[in-house]
Formats: sequence, structure tokens, C-alpha cells
Amino acid sequence: MSMDRATLAGVIDEFWAERERGVFFPPAWENRLDLDDAYRIQLGLVARRCAAGVTHVGWKVGLTAKPIQEQFKVHEPVFGCLLSEGRIPSGHAFRHDALRKPGFENEICVVLGRDLAGAKLGIDDVARAVDRCHPALEIIETRGDFTSQLALALADNAQQKFFVIGAPVRLTHELDLSAIGVRVSVNGAEVGAGRGDAVLGHPLRSVAWLAGKLAAYGRGLKAGDHIMTGSFTRQFPIARGDRIRAEFERVGAVEAVFA
Repeated sequence: MSMDRATLAGVIDEFWAERERGVFFPPAWENRLDLDDAYRIQLGLVARRCAAGVTHVGWKVGLTAKPIQEQFKVHEPVFGCLLSEGRIPSGHAFRHDALRKPGFENEICVVLGRDLAGAKLGIDDVARAVDRCHPALEIIETRGDFTSQLALALADNAQQKFFVIGAPVRLTHELDLSAIGVRVSVNGAEVGAGRGDAVLGHPLRSVAWLAGKLAAYGRGLKAGDHIMTGSFTRQFPIARGDRIRAEFERVGAVEAVFA
């Protein structure tokens, strides 16, 4: 049963105070939240962060590929929020020591040209709303036990830290995102490869799922929103000194360095 509004507001206050102390998975809330309340806490915490000066620029869809679902023992996608402070251009050099157990995923980031709403959208409906797409890397932090405490992970914005995007390309009828391949490398050595159909059969299907899911929380997809559609492969850890790169067929490459 979901919390009432007053209770939820108090819990968001509690999570915010813990976050300010550097505690992202409050121990007092282990095994106590359902996923619906976790999403509501996530949105409340993001609203607090936006009140402090950052902008909500879009959404991420996670746990879309079978290898990642198996890695984290879940069977449905999840969503998180993208913030302006997390949007980083390809080639950026990060300070590894400033991150908590970082990892990365390789994804297509789409940017909407118009609003998109509906519970039963098809791939063509989504395609008509997409203005452009980018090769992208999601940089995550492991701030707690994602596998055993999924609700706390969702309240903590589903591991999101940064999203690194390469040069944009137009989404045309000739560009089938489900058929493109990706090669993932760390320090020049290939560590993984995948295809777009690993993402719910088609990366745009995750956008359709997101549009339907957000309606339950009074949210929708807006023109200009960036949407990270989900990883083509499993998630990889990042060590100090790593140069990570994903090369997507027909879309382009994106990379980052961790000094």
C-alpha cells in the first residue's frame, strides 16, 4: 500500500537529510519500501535538487537487456531522472577518485522533438516524436546494494551519475536502431558487443514503456527531453586510468577517460 501524501513528504525529508550526510541507502529503510513509493521518493528528491539550481533534462530507462536483468536479478525495466549537471560531452576526463564504485553502460540517447504521451505507444509513434539520437555512455555509481535493495536504489535515482553523449544523428526510416551493433572497449581492448534489439527488442520500445509508466506519477515526456534508452550489453566496472569507448554502427562513437 502506497504512503499518503503527508507520510511521503516526511520520508522525502528523511531521505534528503541522509543524502546530505552522504548516506544514499538509509539503513532504516532497508526492505521497507515498495517500488511505487521508491519512485515517488526519487521524484521528490530530484525536485529538491532542481530547486537548488539544476534542471531536469530527461529520463533513463534501465534494466532493459536480458544480460543486465540477469546481472541484477530483475525482470522489468526501471526509470530514473537525468539532470543538467550530469550531461557531459564525449571525450571528457573524469576524476575516478570523486566517484563511488563507478561503472558504465552503452546506450542510445534519444532527444524528443515533441511531447509524447500514451499507454500503448508503438515504435512508429515514438520514432515520429524523436528529433535526434546520440551514441551515449551512462556513468553509474554503486552507492548501495542494487541487487538486494532495488527499492532504495530507485529512490536514489537508479544509480545515475552522468550521461556522456557523442555527436547527434537524425533518426530516419533507414536507421533501424534495433539492428545496429555496438562494440565496447576499455583501454583499447574489446570487452563486449551487442545489438539494439537487446533493449526490449528495440531501443524505442523502452521510450514507449517509459511514457506509459510515467503516467502513473503524473509525469510525461516533453519536447527536448533526453532519454537514455538502455544498455545493449551488461554493465562494466570502471578502474582508475580506464579509457572507455562504445562504437555504434551508423550512429557513431562516444568515449570518456577516468584519471
